[in-house]
Amino acid sequence: MERKSVRSSLVIACGGTGGHLFPGLAVAEEWTARGGEVLLLVSEKKIDQEARRKYGNYRFETIPAIAKPPFFSPKMVPFLFKLWRTMARCRRLLKEVRADAVLGMGGFTSLPPCWAAKRVGLTAFVHDSNALPGKANRLTARFCREILIGMEAARSFFPEKPVAFTGTPVRGEMRVLPGRAVAAAKFGLDPARPTLLVTGGSQGARKLNSLVAAAFADFPAGCQVLHVAGPQDEERVREEVAGREGYRVLGFCDDMPAAYSVADAVLSRSGASSMTELAFLGLPSVLVPFPYAADDHQTRNAEVFARAGAAFLEAERGLDAAKLASRVTSLMSDLQTRERMAQAALSLAVPDAAARVCDAIQATLSCK
Repeated sequence: MERKSVRSSLVIACGGTGGHLFPGLAVAEEWTARGGEVLLLVSEKKIDQEARRKYGNYRFETIPAIAKPPFFSPKMVPFLFKLWRTMARCRRLLKEVRADAVLGMGGFTSLPPCWAAKRVGLTAFVHDSNALPGKANRLTARFCREILIGMEAARSFFPEKPVAFTGTPVRGEMRVLPGRAVAAAKFGLDPARPTLLVTGGSQGARKLNSLVAAAFADFPAGCQVLHVAGPQDEERVREEVAGREGYRVLGFCDDMPAAYSVADAVLSRSGASSMTELAFLGLPSVLVPFPYAADDHQTRNAEVFARAGAAFLEAERGLDAAKLASRVTSLMSDLQTRERMAQAALSLAVPDAAARVCDAIQATLSCK
């Protein structure tokens, strides 16, 4: 597909979680490939600062990630003061880089830049990756010209704005995975054995980590596990599985393409970024939504995949090691089921999502 040339400056607010950051980086890759300029606004969180080091060819600026407290909370006054200061900083940055448009990738990190864009007369967009949009995005939408959605289920939540279904962008490194043997060697795994990748997402999964460790003894014979447990839980999980052959534990994985390459199936939370990558790569999965996600939106995401036959949905409440082992066994022991689920996952993918996002922005800018 031939790229449309662009010379505009785009500010992308994409900090806070992987679900906002990685799709934002994917849009940055596409926009700069078209000849445009990009400024990425991120939070102070570790995941964002690591991205600054890995993607040093882009300009990053840090702004506070401001979570809105309850309306009558005593925290509301400092929240409003901090919000006002962040909005003022965003206005200065927009003028400094001579921005033509602002794209918010979701969460409260997107609100100040989109508000600032509205104040200085620029066009703003917000992208929502989830089936159930968060309150922050519904608020941010008030300052935006158009809403871009990753799942059709989100359309009805924005009745007063133009909505375009774009899918959720996937960063370029996911498009060319290393060979399975190379990936297995990186993690000390056997490429000939069926492999389950376990990942809890950027919010972590202490209980889920323990369930997997306890269930492993009843996984199918020969099954091996690559477990991304999270930096704070790595040592504890290592102790729980000490001495178990075929079980590898990582605190953080800086090479997810290799992790996906060696995986036959994935046990995961159901954050939007993870779901997008599972669909893009056609990986069957067992999804255990983060039970404390805002508005239980991870369950809504998982339901989309479960209805399509791309995943098994298991609520964390009531899930025990025996039930988890049974579910994993039924998946890892049945190649036909995995292949059927893989095709279902692929049917949910939007491989050109980054291009669609950029096309939508360009189309609006060209009409100004």
